[in-house]
Amino acid sequence: MKRRTFIKAVGAGIAATGIEGILTAQRAPAFAQGTTVHILRWNDFVPAADEVLRKEYVPAVQKSLGIRLNVETVNANDIPARATSAIQSGNGPDIIMLLNNYPHLYAEAGVDVSDIAEEVGKAQGGIYSLPQALCKVGARWAAMPWSTVPALLAYRKSWFEEAGAKTFPTTWEQYRAVGKKLKAAKRPIGQTLGHTFGDAPTFTYPFMWSYGGQEIDKAGKVILESKQTIESVNFMAAFWKDAHDEGGLAWDDTNNNRAFLSGEICASLNGASIYVAALNGKDKFKTEKGAPLHTDILHAPLPKGPAGEAPYHTAFTHMVMKYSKNQKAAKDFLRWAHAKENYEKWFVVQKGFAIAPTRDWEKHPMWKVDPVMLPFSKASLTGRAMGYAGEPNKKAAEVWNKYIITDMYAQVASGKMKAADSVKWAAGELRKVYG
Repeated sequence: MKRRTFIKAVGAGIAATGIEGILTAQRAPAFAQGTTVHILRWNDFVPAADEVLRKEYVPAVQKSLGIRLNVETVNANDIPARATSAIQSGNGPDIIMLLNNYPHLYAEAGVDVSDIAEEVGKAQGGIYSLPQALCKVGARWAAMPWSTVPALLAYRKSWFEEAGAKTFPTTWEQYRAVGKKLKAAKRPIGQTLGHTFGDAPTFTYPFMWSYGGQEIDKAGKVILESKQTIESVNFMAAFWKDAHDEGGLAWDDTNNNRAFLSGEICASLNGASIYVAALNGKDKFKTEKGAPLHTDILHAPLPKGPAGEAPYHTAFTHMVMKYSKNQKAAKDFLRWAHAKENYEKWFVVQKGFAIAPTRDWEKHPMWKVDPVMLPFSKASLTGRAMGYAGEPNKKAAEVWNKYIITDMYAQVASGKMKAADSVKWAAGELRKVYG
């Protein structure tokens, strides 16, 4: 194009984006000229999902948007350090996957994605309230919810029946009694109380809530040091010794999967990754009687405490970073990825391990294929967020990131502290955050 022609086109406003402008100016929009969008995500517990990103999304995004998608995956426990480093240096991935209420912790570092959230929510039956609470800071969407991994107890049906439980225990006392029998048979419960992003806080927060314990009240005042919290920590000490694999104090989110699949534990709080792995590895994972292991796995919610039950489900969100020089391209990719025909490719290989942030996906035909996975389909209708009964804000994210609640239980389970002392310590740590 001659310089005079180009200037004339710009003056007419044709060089802006839009198919008519592209054809007239004979050039693609800026983001299609070899732009690379670097996205940092976790190593998915369903490996087939990462394969979809690399083998299907990458070429499709190149073809549809002209964007080179660079997918980097790391252990989820490494994401907070990577995100902090990138924000402090002003250089790093264009999009970072965040966990739980981390959008509140890094809110000022993220681009407003309210336009995408509102479009996707409107088109797909609305976004669940829990992802909204975790991603919205004030009226602004600081991150775009991608998925939720519901937390349910995977358990060996036949082993529980042999221990006298034809159905899964509905209270902690019942679970402890059955677990004691199973541990005596060298089939303990497997649970992490370590510094790991998923299974440890997803277990300890609901455990505390089920006894009526809370970090703070609605006004943000620390009220952790209550008789309800102390009662829950006291119960944990005995429950851990009676029924658990005590090595779980040092486990991360992969240890329980391996222990379950190898027949070392009878139950574990988990996403559906244990079941999905057993289902995909029918010839590899067997019961002691030689049957495919997945045929002996069922799922149940966490038992109830004196105050009922209140689960927490791990959330995964995408934040477009303010330091990025490719913000428009990054947002265009997220908008493309959430389109039903594109999201579905990722969603179906999850087989229910991760569920969508919008309600339309409850109706997907996938849920009719396997009744064992059905309890996961509507899990996002339940649950609380860290910081209850206050907001899942920056302070709640900081408490979660320091594993204060998990350590409160771990210190007593390990025998290092008594219940009242551990609760007092945790309350002091919370006051350092909340003031």
